[in-house]
Amino acid sequence: MAEPILIWGAGAIGGTIAAYWARAGIDVILVDIVKEHVTACRTSGLKITGPVEEFEVVIPALTPDQVEGVFGRIVLAVKAQHTAEATTCLKPYLAEDGFVLSAQNGLNELEISDQVGTRRTMGAFINFGADWHGPGEIMFGNRGAVVVGEIDGSTQDRTQAMCDLLRVFDPDAILTENIWGYLWGKLGYGAMLFATATNNDSMTRNFADPARFPVWRTLGAEVISATLARDVEPVGFNGFEPICFAADADKAMVAKSIADLAEFNRHSAKTHSGIWRDLAIRKRRTEVDAQIAIIADLAEEANVETPAIRRLVALIHDIEDGRREQSMETFGELLRVCE
Repeated sequence: MAEPILIWGAGAIGGTIAAYWARAGIDVILVDIVKEHVTACRTSGLKITGPVEEFEVVIPALTPDQVEGVFGRIVLAVKAQHTAEATTCLKPYLAEDGFVLSAQNGLNELEISDQVGTRRTMGAFINFGADWHGPGEIMFGNRGAVVVGEIDGSTQDRTQAMCDLLRVFDPDAILTENIWGYLWGKLGYGAMLFATATNNDSMTRNFADPARFPVWRTLGAEVISATLARDVEPVGFNGFEPICFAADADKAMVAKSIADLAEFNRHSAKTHSGIWRDLAIRKRRTEVDAQIAIIADLAEEANVETPAIRRLVALIHDIEDGRREQSMETFGELLRVCE
């Protein structure tokens, strides 16, 4: 019997995937820093709620100080800003011939591979909607793209094996040789989601409002300009077509992509982004530096200017630090840069 899969981070992404694997009889061990969540998962069970499916499953769970042994497969599913610390913590438990799969938002594979090496790092693109509602409960709001691939562009037996495992969670999971294209492509969408979190409207209402169109167009254009300048071919997903934001694309193409995003989010029980929840509900810092500010830094290396991205990061920091509220006035500050 293969050793259990260690899932480091039992929140919305890690917890949802783990629940499906555990229900299917796949051995998993959850690791999380929230003791109450760990206790609930391994005693009463992890409850998946929401419109996609509802079930409850008991899963072995530990806090980081309780982990023992060596694992060939570790799924890292912590917030992007905690990647460096979490990777340092899990390294002693990673087998020499094992790998870390990043099931996160952003370009965290860069940090992971710096610590454990390219050979021991695998990338994943996750776009389903879920929210951690409290100890032992995750709301699964909607399905979305799930993609896995090696960061060096190769396809190996282990990559196919992980894709097969992810298909237990989502039968439509994809194996790709261009994982960076998906990750960079999502950064365009991710920047837009951070912008929606500067106000209190739903994602759908934000995307459906024509007056806010300049923000989506400008943020998408800055990210895709940086992507192409770094010789990465962006890949679309769930209505978002990143290439529509290229410099030579017409306005109608951008408008259709944004309309498709509004339609995609309209059918989800997850009405607001996880970023909005971090700011409005959980009152904690977001992934903005690890996920969005890095875009501006990498773009600068490629001689691409990103004034809207930099303004967005500053506004999110203002909200985090209590200098601004989530409001249309705050969104308007970003809109002025984009018009």
